[in-house]
Amino acid sequence: MDEILIKVPARICFYGDHQDYLGLPVIAGSINRFIELRANPINENQYLIGLKDLNRMETIDLDSSFNEVPKDDYFRSGMTILRDKGLTFTRGYHIEISGNIPLNAGLSSSSALVVAWIRFLISTQTEISFTDAEIGHLAYEAEVGFFKQPGGLMDQYAIAQQGLLFIDTTTGKTEQLKGTLGNLVVAESGIEKQTQDVLKNARIFQENAIQEVWNNHPDFEIQKATPVEYERYRNLISEKYQPYWHAAIFNLHITKRAKDYLNKPNSDIRELSYLMNQHQAILENQIGNTPIAMQEMMFNARNAGALATKTIGSGGGGSIVALVDLSKIEDVKNAFIKTGAKDAYEVQLTYPER
Repeated sequence: MDEILIKVPARICFYGDHQDYLGLPVIAGSINRFIELRANPINENQYLIGLKDLNRMETIDLDSSFNEVPKDDYFRSGMTILRDKGLTFTRGYHIEISGNIPLNAGLSSSSALVVAWIRFLISTQTEISFTDAEIGHLAYEAEVGFFKQPGGLMDQYAIAQQGLLFIDTTTGKTEQLKGTLGNLVVAESGIEKQTQDVLKNARIFQENAIQEVWNNHPDFEIQKATPVEYERYRNLISEKYQPYWHAAIFNLHITKRAKDYLNKPNSDIRELSYLMNQHQAILENQIGNTPIAMQEMMFNARNAGALATKTIGSGGGGSIVALVDLSKIEDVKNAFIKTGAKDAYEVQLTYPER
């Protein structure tokens, strides 16, 4: 059997952060930062996995039953999920995994790894195939469902399907958007994310706010909520959950408006920038996921010409994305670096091969 080569992109959530675990839609896109997996068959009943960027080796015996899978062991959880689907693994491989997606920076390096791993495992089979959408769901099951993590399905779906996607996280249906977000700059803040703490608090508090409305109005549907409902039911929400009620309603409103603009081939970048800045204001003021140092980076980037800036990922650290006019790319990159960012670079959206 020939060498297997898998290349999987990073992702950015542009609109709808902290919405997918509520069953609300998001807009996310894959970008040209990649995890690369190379596998060559060996005459051993093992997967010998070299994680080059971590300088670490993993060995998986193919005869193992995986009765107990350690937390965050996505290699074994992925194999368990696929075994449950009827796949068998009988051929050993030497596998090398590397990439240029920064770790723990909000660009979904872990989800990219899981999608790459699922694609590899499927590619070892004969007469078995899955669609990109199905691969995204398998990766979600392996990374989130298996370990009962608090995250949603956006990362795995966006990475597996690629492009600029509107994702209905209630049904799992996706829609490729026709528009563009123009020129993109990513800045790595150098501040380590606090993913699980931020996700847990944001999820629980938003769910509690919605539950307080349901307690009085069982027919309330959060998926159809508008700013009108925000005002109508605000007096039902406990003071502690008021910011999260605001976040749930207005992030949904912003995401739907952004979809309308991005469904047109000639997107209105100024309107999309306005919406992104509004989204970031909610992440800062209601969700509370943006450290002061990152707020300063974004402020300076906007002063240098960025049209919009927002955090990437769950927050508490990680990276920033900026929408930038072509003539301002270098100015914005320099502004990020001068304010303390670890790195800043231009990225482009990637699209599925047809």
